[in-house]
Amino acid sequence: MTKAVFQLEPLTCPTCVKKIETALTNQDGVDMVKVLFNSSKVKAEFDEKVVEHGELEALIEKLGYAVKGTKVS
Repeated sequence: MTKAVFQLEPLTCPTCVKKIETALTNQDGVDMVKVLFNSSKVKAEFDEKVVEHGELEALIEKLGYAVKGTKVS
């Protein structure tokens, strides 16, 4: 499993958390998603053979949240 942390612009509402977690969890190859509201970070574990971190980043941005940086390990 590949892990990624996406740093977002500050989140403004708790419903943002649910929206992002639901969208990424429904993506094929994603095993775990956790949104940290206070630090505006999204942590994800996924199978890079199925989905690449760039696709997850694009999905977050499509939902309307700007990604300031990504760390993949």
